[in-house]
Amino acid sequence: MPYRFLAALAMAALLASCQLFKSSPVQKPAELVPIEPTATLKILWQGSVESASKNVLYPQTSGSIVYAVGAGGGVTGFDVADGKSLTSFAAGQPVSGGVGVGNGLVLLGTPRGEVLAFDREGKPLWKTQLSSEILAPPEAEDGTVVARSGDNRIYGLDVATGKQKWVYQRATPALSVRTNTGMVIQRGGVFVGFPGGRLIALSLGNGMVAWEGIVAIPRGTTELERVADITSLPVIDGQQACAAAFQGRVACFELARGTLQWARDVSSVAGIGMDARFLYVTDDRNAVQALDRASGASIWRQDKLVGRNVSAPLALGRHVVVGDLEGYVHLLSREDGSFAARIATDDSAISAPPRALNSNSFVVQTRNGGVFAIAVEQKTAAKTP
Repeated sequence: MPYRFLAALAMAALLASCQLFKSSPVQKPAELVPIEPTATLKILWQGSVESASKNVLYPQTSGSIVYAVGAGGGVTGFDVADGKSLTSFAAGQPVSGGVGVGNGLVLLGTPRGEVLAFDREGKPLWKTQLSSEILAPPEAEDGTVVARSGDNRIYGLDVATGKQKWVYQRATPALSVRTNTGMVIQRGGVFVGFPGGRLIALSLGNGMVAWEGIVAIPRGTTELERVADITSLPVIDGQQACAAAFQGRVACFELARGTLQWARDVSSVAGIGMDARFLYVTDDRNAVQALDRASGASIWRQDKLVGRNVSAPLALGRHVVVGDLEGYVHLLSREDGSFAARIATDDSAISAPPRALNSNSFVVQTRNGGVFAIAVEQKTAAKTP
């Protein structure tokens, strides 16, 4: 049997385990250990959309509205304060990438490779055909909609008409991980991770490359061993851009020129988060780690969630938030990684990273379509009589 065919079969198995939703865990999920909570997680409100099916669909905030979509194309906009449905509309076809918002648009991607643009009330504005399926949420800023197709092309589209302004593409390895990860738009740049371990900064206006950073260098003798893809969103904060690669490293770069600041050998599929002090990463063993932002030095490692398909971490005040395959939300201490609180949602996987609503609350969307706004409340010490 030809080697390439064998490699393709092996990669198919890899892809099934490497996508963020990871429907068939390789490891038996760790039993949740009892904790002594130092904080409280409280569900502020709960809503629902259709199931995500095989997709990873992201809730997104725009002003006072949280938008969420299901795989069938039904979009609901929830009031951030109380979860009341403020708008609801149907895309009219299945959705595989969403929700994206920006410049007054609600944006969706389809398995047929179309970008669909609506106004905030759900009125269809335009649709544009790209080269292949769209698995990540399109984004919009400063008059440009940016969308990523499944063949790793990045498109800049006119926000008013959907007409193509520019496209960026690069050669990709023979084998790569199918990913639902899009891009981050900030400071006039589009930051995108690619197969082969490259983080690229593009100009939002014309798609030209500003810089290219090496997060990971493919190693190994087989194509499977040499997979070193960036399968999660980069994080941008201050003067620093950071990204993580599967079978690779976590690396941080100077934002303006792309100069490497530091790199650590940590493999990640789920992704990273960041606050003013630390960078947080969910590694491919489902341990959550904290690294020093300045040097990459290890601060702590929480390894009690093995096999639970942990999401990318969200840094929120004094805590770090992650979700897992059974719909649990775990709150970790920023200082030492210990469990601060835990809460259940609807028993289905939380695959997309939690999204912050403000400094002490966030929203998660589950595989079954549950949308939960959750607040963090710090426990207060009992008063001594």
